[in-house]
Amino acid sequence: MLNQPNKIVCEAGALESCGDLLRQFGRKAFVVTGPHVARSAMMQRLKAVLERAGMEYVVFDLIDGEPTDRMVQDGVDAYYSERCNFCIGVGGGSPMDAAKAIAAMLGHPGHITDYMGKEFSRNMPAIVAIPTTAGTGSEATRFTIITDTKRGIKMLLKGDVLLPRLAIVDYTLGMNAPKSVTAATGLDALTHAVESYVSVKATPETDALAEAAVCRIMRYLPVAYADGGNADARREMARAALDAGICINNSSVTVVHGMSRPIGALFHVPHGLSNAMLLPTCLADLVPCAAGRLARLSRLTGAVGADCPDDEAAQAFVGQIEKLCHTCQVPSLQEYGIGEADFTAATDKMAADAIASGSPGNAPKAYTADDCKRLYWEAYKR
Repeated sequence: MLNQPNKIVCEAGALESCGDLLRQFGRKAFVVTGPHVARSAMMQRLKAVLERAGMEYVVFDLIDGEPTDRMVQDGVDAYYSERCNFCIGVGGGSPMDAAKAIAAMLGHPGHITDYMGKEFSRNMPAIVAIPTTAGTGSEATRFTIITDTKRGIKMLLKGDVLLPRLAIVDYTLGMNAPKSVTAATGLDALTHAVESYVSVKATPETDALAEAAVCRIMRYLPVAYADGGNADARREMARAALDAGICINNSSVTVVHGMSRPIGALFHVPHGLSNAMLLPTCLADLVPCAAGRLARLSRLTGAVGADCPDDEAAQAFVGQIEKLCHTCQVPSLQEYGIGEADFTAATDKMAADAIASGSPGNAPKAYTADDCKRLYWEAYKR
């Protein structure tokens, strides 16, 4: 049985249909978001839903980048000051992750950095997740990623209590997402689907969702990237992102995510983009031990025919990924502006942090810090 939010509403106009569902969590909502979304039409839609349901709300709009321990503490202080009842995370992965972390610290003692390597398990306020981008999957996971500003690491924090009680997936909220956001989040979802598929924790249930998500993304991400107003593409990408999020909630991620978080922490590369920068290199490294799985994805997406040998088909899938990254104008690490000297100075820490995250341990082959260093440089020079 898949571990997923108690309730998922996934359709056009889902937000407007959820007033009664929101009211069951309390009389006053603590809405966690960023400054851009706070000023947007989609926020006006949410406020109207809350007001029609007879609810009060406070908008905490200080999530102006990927969430940090300091942002979380500010949110906790504001929640207590405003005497709210539950948290709503609305926006991309950052505000949804921040909402989870704020809610967690309302039910757990200490500082959020105390919980790296531990599980949140105590009762805490309910979390509602409303994604406005198609990719992060945070609306469907028991994880949150928060930057420890003192140690310069992205902490992967977890616990079943972090799983949103309600996920509202309304693709119309993301129709105006910029091309860069469409690309980064879409490739993040693709990474989720592919990594969960090759993970040693994969199950028949997650396999079915991952295959469907990969096929949707390979078909519709180029369309959404070229024409953000294409409703069919936005709808299919929202569904794919949700399915991929459910996949990683159950089967987890592997070496790509383990290696991408340190890049984001040290060089401030958005999470989805750092995944995309690493995905072709890491998948190519997995071909010898995951050829059958990658070959199946290659056949399902039409890259090769049914009679193509597995090794060749798997390589063709990696080629498809490279082509999609090129279509979405994903820069290399060098093109992003990361200098070779800075990258050299950081690789030991990044490799150690990648292994310490535990994610590479889910891959179908064993990875060491030296393996991660090798892959970092292969990706840097790609």
